[in-house]
Amino acid sequence: MTAADGKVGYVFGRYLLVTTQAAAPVKAAPSVTTPKAEVTAQPPAKAVSGELIISAAASLTDAMNEMKGIYEKQNQNVKLTFNFGSSGALQQQIEQGAPADVFISAATKQMKALQDKKLIVDESCKNLLKNRLVLVGPKESAKVKGFSTLKEASLISIGEPDSVPAGKYAKETLTKMGLWDALKDKVVYAKDVRQVLAYVESGNVEAGMVYLTDAKISDKVQILSIAEENTHTPIVYPAAVVKGTKNPEAAQSFVDFLSSDAAKEVFAKYGFSLVK
Repeated sequence: MTAADGKVGYVFGRYLLVTTQAAAPVKAAPSVTTPKAEVTAQPPAKAVSGELIISAAASLTDAMNEMKGIYEKQNQNVKLTFNFGSSGALQQQIEQGAPADVFISAATKQMKALQDKKLIVDESCKNLLKNRLVLVGPKESAKVKGFSTLKEASLISIGEPDSVPAGKYAKETLTKMGLWDALKDKVVYAKDVRQVLAYVESGNVEAGMVYLTDAKISDKVQILSIAEENTHTPIVYPAAVVKGTKNPEAAQSFVDFLSSDAAKEVFAKYGFSLVK
Protein backbone atom coordinates (compact mmCIF):
# COMPACT_ATOMS: atom_id res chain seq x y z
CA MET A 1 0.00 0.00 0.00
CA THR A 2 1.04 3.66 -0.38
CA ALA A 3 0.78 5.97 2.61
CA ALA A 4 -0.17 9.67 2.52
CA ASP A 5 3.43 10.71 2.87
CA GLY A 6 4.34 8.60 -0.14
CA LYS A 7 6.02 5.81 1.84
CA VAL A 8 5.51 2.28 0.66
CA GLY A 9 4.56 -0.51 3.01
CA TYR A 10 3.03 -3.97 3.16
CA VAL A 11 0.27 -5.09 5.50
CA PHE A 12 0.73 -8.43 7.20
CA GLY A 13 -2.16 -9.01 9.62
CA ARG A 14 -1.99 -6.14 12.11
CA TYR A 15 1.65 -5.28 11.39
CA LEU A 16 2.84 -2.69 8.95
CA LEU A 17 6.32 -2.94 7.55
CA VAL A 18 7.52 0.37 6.23
CA THR A 19 10.51 0.73 3.97
CA THR A 20 12.02 3.93 2.76
CA GLN A 21 14.28 2.43 0.10
CA ALA A 22 14.97 -0.76 -1.72
CA ALA A 23 16.88 -3.31 0.32
CA ALA A 24 20.59 -3.25 -0.34
CA PRO A 25 21.77 -6.32 -2.16
CA VAL A 26 23.56 -8.82 -0.02
CA LYS A 27 27.18 -9.07 -1.00
CA ALA A 28 28.58 -12.53 -1.41
CA ALA A 29 31.34 -13.43 0.99
CA PRO A 30 34.71 -12.97 -0.58
CA SER A 31 36.02 -16.16 -2.01
CA VAL A 32 38.95 -17.66 -0.24
CA THR A 33 41.57 -19.34 -2.42
CA THR A 34 43.32 -22.16 -0.64
CA PRO A 35 46.91 -22.19 -1.69
CA LYS A 36 47.83 -25.37 -3.52
CA ALA A 37 50.34 -27.60 -1.84
CA GLU A 38 53.54 -27.70 -3.73
CA VAL A 39 54.15 -31.14 -5.22
CA THR A 40 57.76 -32.06 -5.42
CA ALA A 41 58.46 -34.41 -8.26
CA GLN A 42 60.31 -37.56 -7.22
CA PRO A 43 63.68 -37.68 -8.90
CA PRO A 44 64.12 -40.62 -11.24
CA ALA A 45 66.31 -43.46 -10.11
CA LYS A 46 69.89 -42.52 -10.70
CA ALA A 47 71.32 -44.30 -13.70
CA VAL A 48 74.43 -46.30 -12.97
CA SER A 49 77.37 -46.73 -15.27
CA GLY A 50 80.85 -48.16 -15.45
CA GLU A 51 82.42 -51.60 -15.26
CA LEU A 52 81.88 -54.14 -12.51
CA ILE A 53 83.95 -57.20 -11.64
CA ILE A 54 81.79 -59.88 -10.04
CA SER A 55 83.73 -62.52 -8.09
CA ALA A 56 81.32 -65.45 -7.91
CA ALA A 57 81.42 -69.10 -6.84
CA ALA A 58 82.10 -71.47 -9.76
CA SER A 59 78.74 -73.18 -9.28
CA LEU A 60 77.06 -69.93 -10.35
CA THR A 61 78.78 -69.85 -13.76
CA ASP A 62 75.82 -70.72 -15.98
CA ALA A 63 73.25 -68.69 -14.06
CA MET A 64 75.49 -65.61 -13.94
CA ASN A 65 76.35 -65.79 -17.64
CA GLU A 66 72.65 -65.74 -18.47
CA MET A 67 72.06 -62.99 -15.91
CA LYS A 68 74.66 -60.80 -17.59
CA GLY A 69 72.54 -60.16 -20.68
CA ILE A 70 69.44 -59.33 -18.65
CA TYR A 71 71.20 -56.91 -16.32
CA GLU A 72 73.15 -55.13 -19.05
CA LYS A 73 69.96 -54.69 -21.08
CA GLN A 74 68.34 -52.96 -18.10
CA ASN A 75 71.50 -50.96 -17.32
CA GLN A 76 72.99 -50.23 -20.71
CA ASN A 77 75.87 -48.15 -19.31
CA VAL A 78 77.20 -50.96 -17.13
CA LYS A 79 79.50 -53.75 -18.27
CA LEU A 80 79.83 -56.90 -16.19
CA THR A 81 82.96 -59.05 -16.00
CA PHE A 82 82.84 -62.30 -14.04
CA ASN A 83 85.63 -63.93 -12.08
CA PHE A 84 84.56 -67.49 -11.26
CA GLY A 85 86.37 -69.77 -8.85
CA SER A 86 86.18 -71.52 -5.51
CA SER A 87 84.84 -69.26 -2.78
CA GLY A 88 88.02 -69.71 -0.76
CA ALA A 89 90.25 -68.67 -3.66
CA LEU A 90 88.07 -65.64 -4.37
CA GLN A 91 88.19 -64.68 -0.70
CA GLN A 92 91.99 -64.76 -0.77
CA GLN A 93 92.09 -62.68 -3.94
CA ILE A 94 89.97 -59.97 -2.32
CA GLU A 95 92.12 -60.06 0.82
CA GLN A 96 95.20 -59.57 -1.35
CA GLY A 97 93.71 -56.55 -3.06
CA ALA A 98 92.57 -58.06 -6.36
CA PRO A 99 89.92 -55.88 -8.05
CA ALA A 100 86.37 -56.91 -7.22
CA ASP A 101 83.14 -54.97 -6.85
CA VAL A 102 80.73 -57.73 -5.76
CA PHE A 103 81.42 -61.06 -4.04
CA ILE A 104 79.00 -64.00 -4.21
CA SER A 105 80.12 -66.95 -2.12
CA ALA A 106 78.86 -70.52 -1.99
CA ALA A 107 79.16 -70.44 1.80
CA THR A 108 78.79 -67.96 4.62
CA LYS A 109 82.27 -68.82 5.99
CA GLN A 110 84.18 -66.92 3.31
CA MET A 111 81.87 -63.92 3.46
CA LYS A 112 82.16 -63.78 7.24
CA ALA A 113 85.95 -63.86 6.99
CA LEU A 114 85.92 -60.83 4.69
CA GLN A 115 83.44 -59.03 6.94
CA ASP A 116 85.70 -59.62 9.94
CA LYS A 117 88.53 -57.95 8.02
CA LYS A 118 86.29 -54.96 7.13
CA LEU A 119 86.50 -55.74 3.42
CA ILE A 120 82.73 -55.98 2.84
CA VAL A 121 80.02 -53.30 2.96
CA ASP A 122 78.07 -54.94 5.78
CA GLU A 123 74.70 -53.33 5.04
CA SER A 124 74.81 -54.67 1.49
CA CYS A 125 75.27 -58.31 2.53
CA LYS A 126 72.31 -60.62 2.00
CA ASN A 127 71.75 -64.38 1.96
CA LEU A 128 70.64 -65.01 -1.58
CA LEU A 129 70.36 -68.70 -2.51
CA LYS A 130 70.33 -72.28 -1.26
CA ASN A 131 71.57 -75.46 -2.92
CA ARG A 132 71.75 -79.22 -2.37
CA LEU A 133 74.71 -81.60 -2.36
CA VAL A 134 74.57 -84.69 -4.58
CA LEU A 135 76.64 -87.75 -5.40
CA VAL A 136 77.13 -88.17 -9.14
CA GLY A 137 78.68 -90.78 -11.41
CA PRO A 138 79.41 -91.07 -15.13
CA LYS A 139 76.28 -91.42 -17.24
CA GLU A 140 77.00 -95.05 -18.13
CA SER A 141 78.58 -96.05 -14.82
CA ALA A 142 76.97 -98.93 -12.95
CA LYS A 143 79.60 -99.64 -10.29
CA VAL A 144 78.46 -97.06 -7.76
CA LYS A 145 74.73 -96.88 -7.08
CA GLY A 146 74.70 -94.43 -4.22
CA PHE A 147 76.26 -93.71 -0.86
CA SER A 148 75.60 -97.29 0.22
CA THR A 149 77.99 -98.64 -2.45
CA LEU A 150 80.46 -95.75 -2.50
CA LYS A 151 83.15 -97.89 -0.85
CA GLU A 152 83.30 -99.95 -4.04
CA ALA A 153 84.65 -96.97 -6.00
CA SER A 154 88.35 -96.91 -6.83
CA LEU A 155 88.50 -93.10 -7.00
CA ILE A 156 86.08 -90.38 -5.98
CA SER A 157 86.44 -86.59 -6.25
CA ILE A 158 85.46 -83.73 -3.99
CA GLY A 159 86.56 -80.11 -3.78
CA GLU A 160 89.47 -79.21 -1.54
CA PRO A 161 87.67 -78.92 1.85
CA ASP A 162 89.77 -75.98 3.10
CA SER A 163 88.98 -73.71 0.15
CA VAL A 164 86.01 -75.19 -1.73
CA PRO A 165 82.68 -75.04 0.14
CA ALA A 166 81.31 -78.05 -1.78
CA GLY A 167 84.36 -80.02 -0.66
CA LYS A 168 83.78 -78.99 2.94
CA TYR A 169 80.14 -80.05 2.72
CA ALA A 170 81.18 -83.35 1.10
CA LYS A 171 83.67 -84.18 3.83
CA GLU A 172 81.08 -83.31 6.49
CA THR A 173 78.55 -85.61 4.84
CA LEU A 174 80.94 -88.54 4.43
CA THR A 175 82.08 -88.11 8.04
CA LYS A 176 78.50 -87.96 9.31
CA MET A 177 77.69 -91.14 7.38
CA GLY A 178 80.74 -92.96 8.77
CA LEU A 179 82.38 -93.26 5.33
CA TRP A 180 85.25 -90.78 5.49
CA ASP A 181 87.92 -93.00 7.07
CA ALA A 182 87.28 -95.73 4.51
CA LEU A 183 87.31 -93.34 1.55
CA LYS A 184 89.85 -90.61 2.34
CA ASP A 185 92.71 -92.45 0.59
CA LYS A 186 90.60 -92.72 -2.60
CA VAL A 187 89.79 -89.03 -2.81
CA VAL A 188 90.97 -86.87 -5.71
CA TYR A 189 90.76 -83.23 -4.63
CA ALA A 190 89.69 -80.51 -7.06
CA LYS A 191 90.24 -76.75 -7.13
CA ASP A 192 86.49 -76.06 -7.45
CA VAL A 193 83.21 -77.86 -7.92
CA ARG A 194 83.31 -77.58 -11.72
CA GLN A 195 86.60 -79.49 -11.79
CA VAL A 196 84.95 -82.26 -9.75
CA LEU A 197 82.22 -82.38 -12.38
CA ALA A 198 84.81 -82.57 -15.18
CA TYR A 199 86.61 -85.48 -13.48
CA VAL A 200 83.34 -87.43 -13.30
CA GLU A 201 82.29 -86.54 -16.85
CA SER A 202 85.62 -87.79 -18.23
CA GLY A 203 85.43 -91.05 -16.29
CA ASN A 204 88.68 -90.31 -14.45
CA VAL A 205 86.82 -90.99 -11.20
CA GLU A 206 83.85 -93.24 -10.54
CA ALA A 207 81.94 -90.77 -8.39
CA GLY A 208 82.05 -87.20 -7.21
CA MET A 209 80.15 -84.84 -4.94
CA VAL A 210 78.86 -81.62 -6.46
CA TYR A 211 75.91 -79.29 -6.11
CA LEU A 212 72.55 -80.28 -7.53
CA THR A 213 72.73 -77.26 -9.84
CA ASP A 214 76.03 -78.51 -11.34
CA ALA A 215 74.66 -81.99 -11.92
CA LYS A 216 71.64 -80.57 -13.75
CA ILE A 217 73.69 -78.73 -16.36
CA SER A 218 75.62 -81.85 -17.43
CA ASP A 219 74.35 -84.56 -19.77
CA LYS A 220 77.39 -86.72 -19.00
CA VAL A 221 76.65 -87.52 -15.36
CA GLN A 222 73.83 -89.08 -13.42
CA ILE A 223 72.68 -88.24 -9.93
CA LEU A 224 73.25 -91.28 -7.73
CA SER A 225 72.00 -89.85 -4.43
CA ILE A 226 71.11 -86.57 -2.74
CA ALA A 227 72.77 -85.91 0.62
CA GLU A 228 70.42 -85.35 3.52
CA GLU A 229 70.54 -81.71 4.61
CA ASN A 230 71.23 -82.69 8.22
CA THR A 231 74.55 -84.28 7.22
CA HIS A 232 76.29 -80.98 6.47
CA THR A 233 76.33 -77.26 7.17
CA PRO A 234 73.43 -75.44 5.42
CA ILE A 235 74.40 -74.51 1.86
CA VAL A 236 73.73 -70.78 1.64
CA TYR A 237 75.04 -68.29 -0.94
CA PRO A 238 75.52 -64.73 0.38
CA ALA A 239 76.19 -61.72 -1.86
CA ALA A 240 77.66 -58.32 -0.95
CA VAL A 241 79.43 -55.23 -2.21
CA VAL A 242 83.19 -55.29 -1.74
CA LYS A 243 84.33 -52.25 0.24
CA GLY A 244 87.18 -51.57 -2.16
CA THR A 245 84.85 -51.02 -5.13
CA LYS A 246 85.39 -47.84 -7.11
CA ASN A 247 81.74 -47.85 -8.21
CA PRO A 248 79.60 -48.49 -5.11
CA GLU A 249 76.32 -47.34 -6.67
CA ALA A 250 76.56 -49.71 -9.61
CA ALA A 251 77.77 -52.52 -7.35
CA GLN A 252 74.79 -52.08 -5.03
CA SER A 253 72.52 -51.94 -8.07
CA PHE A 254 73.74 -55.37 -9.16
CA VAL A 255 73.33 -56.87 -5.68
CA ASP A 256 69.76 -55.50 -5.60
CA PHE A 257 69.13 -56.92 -9.08
CA LEU A 258 69.96 -60.41 -7.81
CA SER A 259 66.71 -60.33 -5.79
CA SER A 260 64.57 -59.11 -8.70
CA ASP A 261 61.89 -61.24 -10.36
CA ALA A 262 63.99 -61.55 -13.51
CA ALA A 263 66.97 -62.87 -11.54
CA LYS A 264 64.80 -65.25 -9.51
CA GLU A 265 63.53 -66.86 -12.71
CA VAL A 266 67.08 -67.51 -13.88
CA PHE A 267 68.16 -68.96 -10.53
CA ALA A 268 65.11 -71.24 -10.44
CA LYS A 269 65.85 -72.39 -13.99
CA TYR A 270 69.25 -73.68 -12.88
CA GLY A 271 67.91 -75.39 -9.77
CA PHE A 272 68.74 -72.92 -7.02
CA SER A 273 66.33 -72.34 -4.16
CA LEU A 274 65.76 -68.78 -2.98
CA VAL A 275 66.33 -67.69 0.60
CA LYS A 276 63.02 -66.21 1.80
